[in-house]
Amino acid sequence: MLAVAVGFLSWWITAQLVHGGSFIRSLDHPNERSLHVRPTPRTGGVAMVVSLLAGTLTASAIAISLQDESSHALTYVNEELWILGPTFFLALVSFCDDRIRLPVAPRFGLQMLAVCGMVLGGHMVLRTFAIPGWGVLDFGWASLPVTVLLVLWMTNLYNFMDGMDGFAGGMTVIGFGLLGYLGWVSHHPLLFGIATLQTAAAAGFLAHNFPPAKIFMGDVGSISTGFLAGALIVLGCRDGVFDLWVPLIIFSPFILDATVTLLRRALRGEKIWEAHRDHFYQRVVLSGWGHRKTVSTEYAIMALCAALAITYHAVEQWRPVVLGAWGVIFGILAFTVTLLEARSPKIQPE
Repeated sequence: MLAVAVGFLSWWITAQLVHGGSFIRSLDHPNERSLHVRPTPRTGGVAMVVSLLAGTLTASAIAISLQDESSHALTYVNEELWILGPTFFLALVSFCDDRIRLPVAPRFGLQMLAVCGMVLGGHMVLRTFAIPGWGVLDFGWASLPVTVLLVLWMTNLYNFMDGMDGFAGGMTVIGFGLLGYLGWVSHHPLLFGIATLQTAAAAGFLAHNFPPAKIFMGDVGSISTGFLAGALIVLGCRDGVFDLWVPLIIFSPFILDATVTLLRRALRGEKIWEAHRDHFYQRVVLSGWGHRKTVSTEYAIMALCAALAITYHAVEQWRPVVLGAWGVIFGILAFTVTLLEARSPKIQPE
């Protein structure tokens, strides 16, 4: 019931930001690297963040009120603060960035501060990495830097991939929805609660962001959502809900696209922090597919990745096969994008 209320609140606030004259409403003006052609509000992430905040405060109040019946209530709230505190801090920083464009160095420094606060304050560290068919790799002394780098990368890749109508919102609904399901079946209330409420908040926003988008989530939404995804991945791995491969497969439509694109640009000597239109999803849109067809295909890929992740999680003896199939699928998809580009001249965005 709480998730439904959060989804409705997100939908309502987003609608006000689309149509209202609020002082927090700002526009994303298209340029030569954009995939849209009309000035579009970019503060949809505010609705997601505010709705998530309202939902988690309510859930915390309920947990504290039931403290006599649940000895874990205070632990739940304490860990929740170490995850959501940095999330809302980054949302505030990113809101300012959406309006006045902060320099890269202070933005990255504040991200590092938030990630380190979550990792050290919440005692959330990735210590091992399962390699199916071989064993378990212990990170040892590298556990801390590996964890920080993972969460930082998730934080920024969400921002990189938020460039097509309905794309980041859809990934959030499917990705966090599956994390919430895994938290539920594993009796992990914190993972289940935060992931489910974030799913609901994203669904309310997505109703206005599906192509043709009336509003974008902006940095305030993408940065905070990316950080939260990284934090919940570490939480689930730390507490044995799943091993790292499961969320990597779930979010692989974002992780692989962003990582491969970054490496390709770095190898070409390009400035990886500058805006561009080299991501696979951008190349598909510019090859003539348009936003709606491309994002619908991406949803199908996300659903397939969710099925692969569930299979990997549930059937241990088939894990090497699942990883092999996963790699083959994305290899075929990358080849298909290249073939599509060769056969279709680039067009102007919608």
